[in-house]
This record gives sequence, structure tokens and C-alpha cells, in this order.
Amino acid sequence: MAVHALADGRVLAERIGEFPPRVVALHGWGRTGTDFVPILKGLDALAIHLPGFGPTAVPDSVWGTEDYAELVADAISPFAPVVLVGHSFGGRIAVRLAARHPELVSGLVLTGAPLVRVAPTGKPKLSYRLAKWANRVGVLSDSAMEARRRKAGSSDYNAAQGVMRDIMVKTVNENYDEDLARVATPTWMVWGENDTAAPTAAGKIASERIRGARWTVVPGEAHLLTPALGAAVRTATEEALS
Repeated sequence: MAVHALADGRVLAERIGEFPPRVVALHGWGRTGTDFVPILKGLDALAIHLPGFGPTAVPDSVWGTEDYAELVADAISPFAPVVLVGHSFGGRIAVRLAARHPELVSGLVLTGAPLVRVAPTGKPKLSYRLAKWANRVGVLSDSAMEARRRKAGSSDYNAAQGVMRDIMVKTVNENYDEDLARVATPTWMVWGENDTAAPTAAGKIASERIRGARWTVVPGEAHLLTPALGAAVRTATEEALS
């Protein structure tokens, strides 16, 4: 296993097996390509470190998943088509790429990807909205506002800094309906039964919006790539390769 540079060094990846790869994996938010190393062992694969995570540099502006997808497309085009595997945030990017560059993707494997909202997002509490207004007009200090953001935010939001926090806010509010309808690549969707970060019910709805998608639920598993969920993702990947 070795680190491999792609797209003129703009992307780094863990190389598993021989080059060129037949599989390319995209990790979740706050994770790195190393999540996929044990899952893809024995295959010819690359597990990408997405920009802003691991050793790959942070984007210089506020990207959406379309921007990530275009960079990955550029990175894999010299050896595509490949089976594209995406977990969580990486799954969002994978759907964008498969919908817009189908010639680069021979198979699509998704797990724990938040692609459909099952309930509308409610407005922040009135007290928080008032605090934002007070901060804008200079009544509430930046440090006091940051403390309120941390109290209201998720662990991923609180861990993100600078442009990465802005990227997170942008991407969680994206809509994938059109891209789901456009995906024509053979698709496998593998979900943990108890996934709450990307609810299993929403994953099932997303699977019905991709033509011919195969849907699998792994009993007792949740969002992260545990050995049991990883084994199911590996099985789907091998089916996509066959």
C-alpha cells in the first residue's frame, strides 16, 4: 500500500493492489481514505483522501459536492471506467459524478449516503436567530456567537474549521433529486439497519429513485464502516466488478 497522487497532485489516495485501479472509494465527512483500506484489501483500488481531509489540501473556496465530483472525475479519467464506492459524504459526491460523467463509472456502490430528506428541516430556535442578528449588528461578540454555534451544532460541525465548516453547511443543504433520476450506472446500495446519520428509510427512498438499484440492509449496523457493514460493501463491490 502506498500514497498515490492524482490530478497533478491535487488529490492524494491510498493505493491498494496494483495500478491502474478497478475500484475508487470516497470516504465520509471527517474521515479519510484509510477507512476503505481493510474493505478493499486484495483488489486493485484507490481510496481517495478528499480535499480538506487527511493529507489532501483544503479547497481555497467554498465547494459543493459538484466541485468535489468534478475534481474526482478529473483524477480518475486517465484510467476510468471504475467501480465507484461512496460512504456518506463520499456517496453524495459519487452520485453527482455518476449522473454527470457516466462514462467514467462502470458500477456504483453507496452506503450511508444522505441523499433524500424524509422530513423538512425546521428553522433554528428564535433565541439562536436573535443571537445571529445581534452578532451581525455588533451587539454580540464573535466569541459568544461561536459558543452558541457550538452548542447548537453537530459534532461534525463543531469539528470543522474555516472554509471546511462553510463547505459542510453548503453541502448538507443540497438537493440530489435530479442526479438520482439521471444515474443509469448499475448501482448497489448497502445500509446499516440502525443508521441515523443517513436514515435507512431515506436510503430506501433514494434507492427507488435510481433505476434498477439493488437495496441491502445489514441488520444491527449503523452509519460507520464497521467490519460487518464493510463486509457487505465489499460483497457489493465484488458484484459490481463481475
